Amino acid sequence: MSGMLEFDERQARAVEAMYQNPDVTGQRSEVLRRLELRAGEAVLDIGSGPGLLLRDLALTVGASGRAVGLDMSAPMIDIAKRRCEGLGQVAFEQGQAEMLPFPDAAFDAAVSTQVYEYVPDMALALRELYRVMKPGGRILILDTDWDSLVLHTNDRARQERILKVWDEHLADAHLPATLSPKLRAAGFQITRREIIPLLNPEYHANCFAAGILDGIRGFVAGRSGITREEADAWAQSLRDLGARGEFFFSINRYVFQAVKPALK
Repeated sequence: MSGMLEFDERQARAVEAMYQNPDVTGQRSEVLRRLELRAGEAVLDIGSGPGLLLRDLALTVGASGRAVGLDMSAPMIDIAKRRCEGLGQVAFEQGQAEMLPFPDAAFDAAVSTQVYEYVPDMALALRELYRVMKPGGRILILDTDWDSLVLHTNDRARQERILKVWDEHLADAHLPATLSPKLRAAGFQITRREIIPLLNPEYHANCFAAGILDGIRGFVAGRSGITREEADAWAQSLRDLGARGEFFFSINRYVFQAVKPALK
């Protein structure tokens, strides 16, 4: 756990900025569409972060519904509270995915985007998710498998060392590959599995790649033999590729939808 990201105020603001670029905004719209929320439903956002998706969830279920955000980070919750100000159907809890502070069968729907890859005990987290869902309740989980990354570089050996260190910020950098049996073991019935690709064939300041590559640079610098100078040089080489029209970045987000079986 020592190598994993912890979101202080500065990091929370950086995440908020990155989540507002067109790539992630489009992903958020897809997640909301696939959830198929209805007015009056209770929905849980596990790892609600800066509250961008949570606000959309709240507006969709309306004043007669309930949208609850759970996050480990107090700075993230503070940002989300400001974003959702005035929405009486929104509530927040600070806590962990492995110990959800909610009663049994509390939610009609739940969503978790880019969160479970940080969770060390996925079996426990999914059992907890199953517990708080109503019978017939539906879930949507979105996570990245970092083996799906395609990133053009002129120094592949350096980049491979940097990305190997980057994997240390996660509990499981390849969660989607094993998520199906984990969901079944927890009792869920899988209904749909799809990919949402993030593709940046050009480099510009407001693309997803710009934000995540800066995050990688900051995390790996000074870790596992990667010097700050080397991390900076790697990041600059990618910006240089962009300036020459030679940049390419692509990564897959894997979407898993499932239901808790209805009572017979």
